[in-house]
Amino acid sequence: MKKIGFIGGSGLYSIELENSKWITVDTHWGKPSDQILNGTIGNIEVFFLPRHGRGHVFTPSDVPYKANIAALKKCGVDKIFSFSACGSLNEEMSPGDFVIVDQYIDKTTDRKKSFLKHSIVGHVSLADPTCKSQNRLIKNVADKLKIKAFEAGTYIAIEGPQFSTKAESKLYKDVWRCDVIGMTNVPEMNLAREAQICYSSVAMVTDFDCWHPDHESVTVEEIIKTMKSNVLTSQKLFFGILQEIDSSSLTCQTGCQISLNTSIITSDEFKDTTVLKELGIKES
Repeated sequence: MKKIGFIGGSGLYSIELENSKWITVDTHWGKPSDQILNGTIGNIEVFFLPRHGRGHVFTPSDVPYKANIAALKKCGVDKIFSFSACGSLNEEMSPGDFVIVDQYIDKTTDRKKSFLKHSIVGHVSLADPTCKSQNRLIKNVADKLKIKAFEAGTYIAIEGPQFSTKAESKLYKDVWRCDVIGMTNVPEMNLAREAQICYSSVAMVTDFDCWHPDHESVTVEEIIKTMKSNVLTSQKLFFGILQEIDSSSLTCQTGCQISLNTSIITSDEFKDTTVLKELGIKES
């Protein structure tokens, strides 16, 4: 049975799965944001983790990212689909649209972004930070369901929890040419790559950040309103992804699941393999 992981918010953890139950998973890096919703759909076992915890109790900076990725890995997941709200820095990407992220610019400043430390030094490639094979699958499903989803976009990750100033927003849009802005995909994507898990991000546009002269500055009220209208669409996409995976063989072409094969540079006599063992990774 295929085991697929999802990370997201309240619109998804209200989904109905067969034989569903909330399970507790502890990791070497502590407890994840919440219990994991486990169940099945057809021939697929689903593991859904609320990123901020039920009730939204973790700020973007305080989410236990290492524990979240390690917990899904411990469940046997080798593919993660991430759903998150974002602001748009691209006039073509309007509230209600979905963007399949393929690149990142990281402006976070207060997060631990690597499992690899303490005598297990490694440098994984993030040239293609999300899984190309999964991204194509998401786009195919969105097209079949007539969901407006852009097949690529650059996501700038900021620390938060405050929103951007207008000067920052215009810098990210006009100079750095980013498409969407959010607070949570980093270090999710970094850690997933180190854990040798395929990772894709579906960014759900809720607002135009604060750069747009014809729209009011972003507010939590506006975001929640758009998120609620996106719930049914995100659930349709969620089930569509599972059906597509169930009926096809999805082979990674990005190298996500062999990312550590040539990345560890610590000499054997100094190497501490605790991290690899805790992530269930065998040395090549």
